[in-house]
Amino acid sequence: MTILDETLTMNDGHEIPTLGLGTWMIDDDVVAQAVRDAVSLGYRHIDTAEGYGNERGVGEGVRTCDVPREELFVTTKLQADFKTYEEAKAAIQESLELLDIQYIDLMIVHSPQPWAQFHGEDRFFEGNLEAWRALEEARAAGQIRSIGVSNFEPRDMENILERGTVEPAVNQVLAHVGNTPFETLAFCREHGIVVEAYSPMGHGEILEHPAVVATAEKYGVSVPQLCIRYTLQLGAVSLPKTANPEHMRSNAEVDFEISAEDMEALKTVEQVTDYGESSEFPVYWQKD
Repeated sequence: MTILDETLTMNDGHEIPTLGLGTWMIDDDVVAQAVRDAVSLGYRHIDTAEGYGNERGVGEGVRTCDVPREELFVTTKLQADFKTYEEAKAAIQESLELLDIQYIDLMIVHSPQPWAQFHGEDRFFEGNLEAWRALEEARAAGQIRSIGVSNFEPRDMENILERGTVEPAVNQVLAHVGNTPFETLAFCREHGIVVEAYSPMGHGEILEHPAVVATAEKYGVSVPQLCIRYTLQLGAVSLPKTANPEHMRSNAEVDFEISAEDMEALKTVEQVTDYGESSEFPVYWQKD
């Protein structure tokens, strides 16, 4: 049994594979082959989003791989800008049509705030409830099996928990060595919400950090492998992004254990604040 066989059980009873393939910035015309390559290597969890512009290609990859649909877990995300029920309902239908894979395993609100207002004061509580209502209805109709959120802080999740009728199954957040949202992790753990870690390698900026490099050398693994293992040992689902089959293979070779002492040391690595060319967050927002 390898990490590709492991799953976590969400609060709605569905299982989610603990290692997935992220598809951010993989173009729509090549992502189908990336999906097929990943599936052939044993991946069963594919993560996309309306904002990535590649749902059509991801769906093609799912339909044309050699694994039955029911063995795959496909996530997409409701565009962050849609904060009315009608907008969300239309967007859900568009994702279903673009993917064309019978149903969506998990669909999540991509951000509590529209991207242009990310980190602003307005948390869009009412708009998120409207988007959530549309997701709840699609779930009840069997179009989506599980629903969740992304980039939500505890106050954003409390809004859904207190006023929605379905609890979020997951919260997908930026989490990596040098940027571990401990408060959000604790809140999700308390409320039975699975955390998914996107960009576990910090948009690539953590790969040359001396302390991280030294720890990877200690375990005889690559820095990406150490970073992925770190997020897994936080109890999170890990979603490294790549279109390279060799990187996919290497990313899944994480069947080692970071000691408790080294985990604590990695948790205290100084906060990464400069992501270089990826410093504009969300890093794909300007790429329309």
